Amino acid sequence: METTMRMNRLILTAAAASLAILAGCQKQEEQQAAPAYPPAQVAVVTTKAEELPIINELPGRIAATRVAEVRPRVSGIVVERVFEQGSVVKQGDVLYRIDPAPFQVQVDSAAATLARAKAVQLQARQTADRQEQLRKANAASLQAYDDAIAQLAQADADVAGARAGLATAQLNLQYASVTAPISGRIGRALITEGALVSANSTENLATIQQLDPVYADFTQPATDLIRLRKALQDGQMMTDKNEATVQLILDDGTPYDKKGKLLFSEAAVDETTGQITLRGEFPNPDGDLLPGMYVRVQVQQGVEKNAIAVPQQAVQRNAGGQSLVYVVTAENKVEFRTIMLGRTIGNRWLVASGLKPDEKVIVEGFQKIGPGAPVVPAEWDPNAKPAGDAPAAAAAEPKAGDVVKPAAEGADKAAAPAEGEKPAEQK
Repeated sequence: METTMRMNRLILTAAAASLAILAGCQKQEEQQAAPAYPPAQVAVVTTKAEELPIINELPGRIAATRVAEVRPRVSGIVVERVFEQGSVVKQGDVLYRIDPAPFQVQVDSAAATLARAKAVQLQARQTADRQEQLRKANAASLQAYDDAIAQLAQADADVAGARAGLATAQLNLQYASVTAPISGRIGRALITEGALVSANSTENLATIQQLDPVYADFTQPATDLIRLRKALQDGQMMTDKNEATVQLILDDGTPYDKKGKLLFSEAAVDETTGQITLRGEFPNPDGDLLPGMYVRVQVQQGVEKNAIAVPQQAVQRNAGGQSLVYVVTAENKVEFRTIMLGRTIGNRWLVASGLKPDEKVIVEGFQKIGPGAPVVPAEWDPNAKPAGDAPAAAAAEPKAGDVVKPAAEGADKAAAPAEGEKPAEQK
């Protein structure tokens, strides 16, 4: 009995060993049969040190370069509005007419007063001439001569006063036609015909704004300006005030097609907001920019030396929110690199730290790469047309900002198909 049990045990052990050997051989045959994938094709950009402009985008509002309130300079009844509301007027154009009849009467009265004064002046001059002749002939007293000279001087003064009165009356008659003090676009009429206006009133008749060119008033935090100035002093950046450009971005995101110039920045800081006000001037021949319009202003305030920038699509995010890129080493293998990002420049990120010049950063081809995976790099052409299978590859490729899951370690594991998946040529 004991011998039989020992024999059964030996038989079971031999069977288990045979099964294990068969399974191992089968697995080895499957591994030998599975083909290895070639290194993935990736598109890379080679980093380089550049001089990149420091362009800040700041919020602002459009303001007219000149604003004039139309006010009456004489009192009277408005009899006519000449201008069309919202139209462009030129300096000196008649806008309103105040009833001129009272002022015409004043002109006629002043003219008559001047004529009377001139007649008295003529009589006094003739009297003075006669007294002078008589005085030379010792036929008149000195007192009579002095009286005649004094009357002539008084007559001259009366004529001068009458002339001033006539000029005043004519000026008031001229002011009865209210004219535009500046050229520009006039707004709505604030009074109508028949209204009584006064020269001492605080109410204006209309407002004219000069809109070509226009100002763009915008603000910048004082801390940003101090940081820029410190960087300039340390030699990290350079600037040329004569070449500073100012670009407007409209509220809908489209850039304004005409560039302006930076006029000034205030030396004082607003104590309530901590902002410094800057002003730019922009041409506005078509009247597209209106006062009060919200805009964003891109102003160049320097140039950063030895800067490195990469395309935005090359930057990934890990689960912790850190920015990273895929870098191709000298052995054409992939490694992760954590970087610090700065500002955006067009469609590129400025890299504050983490990259050096002459490094190859992967821009396209993320779907089959991982740390240590071999790749075949090629220079990225942003204008290249996608291949026929590009949509499928793009769907599998993570976008900038997606969470990146680390691939399996080792080149073979990174290139091997998933469990249960057939090789590409067998599908």
